Amino acid sequence: MFLVAGLGNPGEEYRLTPHNLGFLTVDRLAEAHGIRVSRRDSRALVGVGEIDGHPVMLAKPQTFMNLSGTSVAPLMEKHSIEAGRLVVIYDELDLAWTAVRIKPKGSAAGHNGMKSLIGCLRTNEFVRVRLGIHPGHPVEDGAEFVLSPFRRAQMKSLDELTGYAAGAVRSIIAEGVEMAMTRFNRRAPGLNTEEA
Repeated sequence: MFLVAGLGNPGEEYRLTPHNLGFLTVDRLAEAHGIRVSRRDSRALVGVGEIDGHPVMLAKPQTFMNLSGTSVAPLMEKHSIEAGRLVVIYDELDLAWTAVRIKPKGSAAGHNGMKSLIGCLRTNEFVRVRLGIHPGHPVEDGAEFVLSPFRRAQMKSLDELTGYAAGAVRSIIAEGVEMAMTRFNRRAPGLNTEEA
């Protein structure tokens, strides 16, 4: 079984903020594949179903972003899911808004949710889908920015971004991470520089 964990913060006040792109993408996957993400398990909301014939568990950790690993690690242990079958979706301030970057492994790169995951899992060898949130102008306070509601301009492209990210996850599960990287890694429109 694959575990697809979208990172975010529980609570209505955080629902439409950049830090909750992981949750929003899991919601899109759930809707597209008829999976109800409502059962409580290991301090997460989870739902089990299939994506392109593969058994999948969708999860939204309810521990708040910086403690994501304290939910995901027990979930994986309980259901005997190996790190190679984990796909984590999260926001990335180092990437421009609407950029998508699939990586088969890597460091936390300063992201506290990923630090928690890598620390609790004791490995960084799991697939991640990084969704760009940088607004294109200097961000004075990153912590404040990621928890502030989306701006009107962002709301216009939010639906497309979460739909695209959901397609990327489906591709990872159905075709493998290498093919998904080829098909779905993209820069933000209008940017000529390559993001890390």
